[in-house]
Amino acid sequence: MLLEIRNLTVEFETTRQRVRAVDGVSLSIGEGQVVGLVGESGSGKTTLGLTITRLVPQPPAAIRCGEVRFEGNDLLRVSPDELFLVRGGRIAYIFQEPSTSLNPVMTIGRQLVEMVELHTQHRGAAARQDAVELLGRVGLPAPAQRLASYPHELSGGMKQRVMIAMAIASKPSLIVADEPTTALDVTLERQIIALLKRLQRELGLSVLVISHSIHLVKQLADRLAVMWQGRIVEEGPTAQILSQPSHDYTKRLLAAQPRVAVLEHS
Repeated sequence: MLLEIRNLTVEFETTRQRVRAVDGVSLSIGEGQVVGLVGESGSGKTTLGLTITRLVPQPPAAIRCGEVRFEGNDLLRVSPDELFLVRGGRIAYIFQEPSTSLNPVMTIGRQLVEMVELHTQHRGAAARQDAVELLGRVGLPAPAQRLASYPHELSGGMKQRVMIAMAIASKPSLIVADEPTTALDVTLERQIIALLKRLQRELGLSVLVISHSIHLVKQLADRLAVMWQGRIVEEGPTAQILSQPSHDYTKRLLAAQPRVAVLEHS
């Protein structure tokens, strides 16, 4: 198994109380598998995703117990140097909002070249050529010219493609995609979903897709985990859960989805 999360508990300390955002969660992802993690806002799914590579801020968060085993190593207990090799390298993260993830005062090319140089042996012209090829691979028009662009010069869909290019630059085994289409219109959402499906197939990636949208995860995920109040309340093959949900929360979540979105691509 590529990733195994075992009995993970994460709490946040506030001025008034201690909030348990992730409550004894166990979840696994095999090689080449796509797992969808779905739930409403505040269910704990983003905290779970961030904790995988210890990106969750500590404090105010505190990891109370559990293991996050990636390729056999518990990432909650490895050294900073070992974690550095994994984070952004073996595990890549696509954040919710590309506009806040990209540096506004650096060109797309500089940011992508830095990512290539950080996680591969290529430098200088070779890294720049890799950057051009990555932008082409994610479908960005005129990739060589786009290296000189700044984030504000790109549309939302183009910025998300850049984020995906940065994610695959290190040739990761696992990508965590947190609401990868949240700020996009329906047409762009379809394009990004198609891109993620193609890259997953071509590169043999494992993917954890985090979303509140069942419409999104049903198109990408082999397996589905439903998260509610910090716990995974239901898990199994995506088609099975969508056709025969067993937990009341899953049934409510399905009922709350826009009917056109749930039926589309069925």
